[in-house]
Amino acid sequence: MKGHIHSLQSLGTVDGPGVRAVVFTEGCPLRCVYCHNPDTWQRSENDLAEHTELAEKILRLYPYIKDGGVTFSGGEPCLEADFILEVVKILKNRGLHIAIDTCGEVYNASVERLLAEIDLVLLDIKMTDEESYKKYTGGSLQRATEFLGRLDEMGKDTWVRHVVVPGINDTAEDIERLAELVRPYRCVKRAELLPFKTLCREKYKTLGIPFALEDTPPMSESILHELQAMLDEKLSL
Repeated sequence: MKGHIHSLQSLGTVDGPGVRAVVFTEGCPLRCVYCHNPDTWQRSENDLAEHTELAEKILRLYPYIKDGGVTFSGGEPCLEADFILEVVKILKNRGLHIAIDTCGEVYNASVERLLAEIDLVLLDIKMTDEESYKKYTGGSLQRATEFLGRLDEMGKDTWVRHVVVPGINDTAEDIERLAELVRPYRCVKRAELLPFKTLCREKYKTLGIPFALEDTPPMSESILHELQAMLDEKLSL
C-alpha cells in the first residue's frame, strides 16, 4: 500500500516518550495560523511511499528507538490511516511503541481501526472556544472534543497538547478553559503547553505563503512555565 509521506525524522525527543522515529505525513484539513509545517499541507504524488519500504527505514533505527518508539505526525496522519495501519502492523511485531499526533478533525472507520492498534494519541487542542478555533485554524473545537470522547470510550492513553501564542491564547482564562475541557476525560494522562516559535518563517517565504504571525514574538518561556504550572494544578495529572 502507498501513502503520502513528507519526511522521516530519525531521533525525535518531543513527540512521545523516549527517543522516537517521527514520520511526517502529507495533507492537512486545517490551516493553523501558527503552523510550523506548511510544507505538509498539500499532498504530492511525487511523495508516495510503499508501507513496506517505510517500515524498513524505521526499523533501521531500531537500536536507537526500541525503548522509545515511533510517532506519526504531519500534516494530519489520520488522512493516511489505512496506510499507517499497515506500517504499524509491521512495527508492532518488533514490539515498538506507536503514537499518532493528530488534530482530531478526521474520524472514520479507518481511523477507528488505526486507533485500536496504537499505544498513545497526542491530541492537539488548538483553541479553547469555537469562535477562536474557526478563526485561527479553520477547524472545529467540537470535532476535537468528540475525538477526545471517543478516545476516552476506548480507554486510549492520550496526551493533550496546546500551542500557546502571545496575544491569542496566552491568558489565565485560556488555560482555565483548557482545564475545564480536559478534566472530564480519564484517558488524558498528560496536558502539555507548547510555545509558539518563529523558526517556521523561512518555510513560508520559500513556499511563497504569507505568514499571518510574522510580527508575533516567540512565546516567553517564563510565562509558559507559569501557565503550565497553573494547568498542572487544575488537572492534578
